[in-house]
Amino acid sequence: MGYGKKARVLLVEDSELLRKRLPQRLKNADYRVGVAATVTALLNEIATVNYDLIIVDLDLPNDEGLNAVCTLRATGVSMPILIITAKGSIDDRVTGLDSGADDYLIKPFDHAELFARIRALLRRPYEFQGSVLRGGKLELDLVTLEVRCSGRPMELGLGQRRLLATLMRDHPGGLVPKSAIEQALSSSGRELSANAVEALVSRLRRALSETDSGIVIETVRGVGYRFTEVVAAPVNPSAGAPRTRRRALSAHNNSRNSSSL
Repeated sequence: MGYGKKARVLLVEDSELLRKRLPQRLKNADYRVGVAATVTALLNEIATVNYDLIIVDLDLPNDEGLNAVCTLRATGVSMPILIITAKGSIDDRVTGLDSGADDYLIKPFDHAELFARIRALLRRPYEFQGSVLRGGKLELDLVTLEVRCSGRPMELGLGQRRLLATLMRDHPGGLVPKSAIEQALSSSGRELSANAVEALVSRLRRALSETDSGIVIETVRGVGYRFTEVVAAPVNPSAGAPRTRRRALSAHNNSRNSSSL
């Protein structure tokens, strides 16, 4: 599978404008891009080219977007599928994810968030992951936004759950730009300031610190945040209490700019 740079991405989109603009954005981000306007063209593409990820517009005519996802999964295609759509209701999200999509992005979206979602999906094992995100002892259902720690429900506000979902989507541990978080949490049309994001991160950190989740949220100054797992170090019987170390769930775990606040 292509990982990160030079990965192959197939865009399934009937809008001529988006078929021109979005592939160029993806190419500028160093992805190799194919384009299909119909389910037939999609099937022809994946039969001849080894793609790493498929982006499907759910708003294709005659429900072809949804049919495309169902057809891919029914034929055994396991590569990640990202749905993009203007349909943002819970029912639409449930239908899209249940049909076999790995992630769901609502239009209009910021390209920084799109690229973060793509990187997250490419880092996952090459198989369908469903709608539940996991990290440490946490589980988060993308459809209901219910959060559990060690199997027990966690009482978090809606903003904290949406923030946690945004960070966990990049699991296992990619850096999530602050701009992507602001975009994700401003989907209701109300702009969210950088200070509001920092306050929300602080509240979520405090809530996580009161659990055995094994998760911390690291700050990469001037850039964004990273979802990080705390791993217990091996115990030396003569060294007293066990120590812990932090493992950034990312290829960037040695970043000098990271700090836990």
